[in-house]
Amino acid sequence: MTPLPVFVLLSLVCFCISDDRLTTAKPLNARDKLVSSGGVFALGFFTPANSTADTYIGIWYNKVPQPTYVWVANRDNPIKNGSPGKLVMSSNSDLVLSDSQGRTLWTTTNNFTSATTGTAAILFDSGNLVIQLPNGKHIWQSFDYPTDTALPDMVLPLSTNDGILRRLVAWKGPDDPATSDYSMGADSSSDLQVVIWNGTRPYWRSSPWDGSLVSALYQSITGFIVTETIVDRGGELYMTFTVSEGSPSMRMMLDYKGTFKFLAWNSNSSSWEAFIEHPSPICERYAYCGPFGYCDAAEPVPKCNCLSGFEPDGVNFSRGCRRKEDLKCGKDNNFSTLRGMKTPDKFLYVRNRSFDQCTEECRRSCSCSAYAYADLKNGSRAADQSRCLIWLGELVDTGKFRDGGGENLYLRLASSTVDNESNVLKTILPIVAILLILTSICLVWICKSRGKRRIKEIKNKHTRQHLQNSKLNELENESIDLPYICFEDIVTATDNFSDYKLLGKGGFGKVYKGLLGGGGKEVAVKRLSKSSGQGADEFRNEVVLIAKLQHRNLVRLLGYCTHEDEKLLIYEYLPNKSLDAFLFDATRNFVLDWLTRFKVIKGIARGLLYLHQDSRIFGGNEQQANTIRIVGTYGYMSPEYAMEGSFSVKSDTYSFGVLLLEIVSGLKISSAHFMTDFTNLVAYAWSLWKDGNARELVHSSIVENCPLHEVLRCIHIGLLCVQDNPNARPLMSSTVFMLENETVPLPTPKEPLYFRRRYDEVEDQRDTMGITLNKMTITMQEGR
Repeated sequence: MTPLPVFVLLSLVCFCISDDRLTTAKPLNARDKLVSSGGVFALGFFTPANSTADTYIGIWYNKVPQPTYVWVANRDNPIKNGSPGKLVMSSNSDLVLSDSQGRTLWTTTNNFTSATTGTAAILFDSGNLVIQLPNGKHIWQSFDYPTDTALPDMVLPLSTNDGILRRLVAWKGPDDPATSDYSMGADSSSDLQVVIWNGTRPYWRSSPWDGSLVSALYQSITGFIVTETIVDRGGELYMTFTVSEGSPSMRMMLDYKGTFKFLAWNSNSSSWEAFIEHPSPICERYAYCGPFGYCDAAEPVPKCNCLSGFEPDGVNFSRGCRRKEDLKCGKDNNFSTLRGMKTPDKFLYVRNRSFDQCTEECRRSCSCSAYAYADLKNGSRAADQSRCLIWLGELVDTGKFRDGGGENLYLRLASSTVDNESNVLKTILPIVAILLILTSICLVWICKSRGKRRIKEIKNKHTRQHLQNSKLNELENESIDLPYICFEDIVTATDNFSDYKLLGKGGFGKVYKGLLGGGGKEVAVKRLSKSSGQGADEFRNEVVLIAKLQHRNLVRLLGYCTHEDEKLLIYEYLPNKSLDAFLFDATRNFVLDWLTRFKVIKGIARGLLYLHQDSRIFGGNEQQANTIRIVGTYGYMSPEYAMEGSFSVKSDTYSFGVLLLEIVSGLKISSAHFMTDFTNLVAYAWSLWKDGNARELVHSSIVENCPLHEVLRCIHIGLLCVQDNPNARPLMSSTVFMLENETVPLPTPKEPLYFRRRYDEVEDQRDTMGITLNKMTITMQEGR
């Protein structure tokens, strides 16, 4: 065989090489493909499964083994009969797709008339195909012309100044890219909500935008975060979503059945897994429950119910619900507050109204059946930051969310209807109270009749076995997958709780290092002190709750032990010690460069977000509570918690803000470095930021080699988190979003009221009044 000439071999090699760009001198032929620089996406010609005749040009995941197309150029005009196609860059910088007969099947339109040397179509790792001029300007991009899929950082306009709204349009079938009747995008009659359409009929509808910066969706098993948000760009609203660093491939799509999904690639099962779907359940479909009915997703099995003051108008909900008592025009009406609701469709958007004005707007109109109000100040840059929605007549497509989502809907009812509901409560509550009192009296009498000897025997028995038997059984009833570890094994592991094994101590006890089992596994043993005040209930709650927490940023609980009056928790051991061992040590803090510190900040934020949103430690009705027992480290506790015992998810936000400022500055909350002029780190940071000198807060070991804008943004976020008013602090979902998206504008923080000064003043007042704080415990914890 005669060897091929060298230049022929070279030409074949060049023919097969993938590049990330297409120019006027280099068209894309049938066997070519563009591959983004990081190899994430590819663009080329493809023929769908179960089809042999039609060919399309599109973009797909290059590293995902399952063919997954995210964009198709000629979806309604395929290349027929297997004819080879060609994609070229024209002289006026447009992309043109043609078949072998020279017929144009698809082209871009960028209104750029002059040819420019160096213009190229580039495929980026984001999945965006961009026509880029030599100066870097983009004159066309595929993200502006989506098909059925949205990718991270792609924006979908809800309202635009040019009035052109673009929608996701589903494929016609699983293997047919042609456009179907299902589409998803902004409601043309309102720029506040997203609708899935089946032709011209609504199929599903989101809630109207209430001004929230972000709605965070968290997948705890794989540890990634998706943040979906509304962005206001000079009066134009856009919907977008981002994913946390290190997340798997992720996409948002509208499938051929009209279902909107968030999907993540699972490399273990080699498949796409949906973690959010709408409409789901079936009663989420548009107006499924009829007028004045609503889809109750808070039920174990979601179903249709009637709004308060209404009853079914037939044997099923096809006709919806009717009023129990008709409204009368005039003042003989009241408003019933329905919480956690998806507000109805077909609203009237009244601008420039306060809450009271919105209420009055509905009250003075005889046809007004409900209203809702929201403050858009967190998410909107518009001059009018109010959102007053009024409903006239029927209420359709209403829902109730689970897990505390949604907003208040103020429903207009006849006064007698509201009064009747109140009267029922007024009648029932006294009866229940009387029954409880009688029951308590009976129980006391029964207990006393048993005699002192019997009581003594019970007490002795409970002293020895209360936790080991009764509470242990309760733990077993919780069906948690957590091993019980013998007390003798723990004694051996810690050398009988020797002082040299001590890692730290706090208000509830001490923590020891131990070697557990034959393999010598290092563990941290938390031994609750007998005087800690944590009883069996608190111990059971801690075990049950922490055992359910599974997150890479949280220390894992490995087991527990109860023995007589001993209560012990066994955690994984972290050999690198605590953050403060490096942060506040002058000989070690250089190890923490800015990249490491920023990862720590985001990791802590994600861990807190998991606790708040996915562990459900705070239930839907437990977003705020009060306690007479204050436990925590002074300086990290929010003012309302330390002073009043009021705690909520915003208390954690405050603590996170303090820790963020410490990480950036390398200073402790009560560092003597600034105590002469400022009460604490929060006051010091605020003073510097207010005067435009926030750079002075950055620790000297990182200030010269860090992206200063990123560090200053963290300081800004930290000050937002430590605001005195809990309502002014962002939720952790918004905090994570602000940390991971540096282009999102930040609100202006309010000046803190300097917690230490308030605390000292209250202490002085209590001393003067002779009040002791014997029910308050301030725990000075030392990390391990």
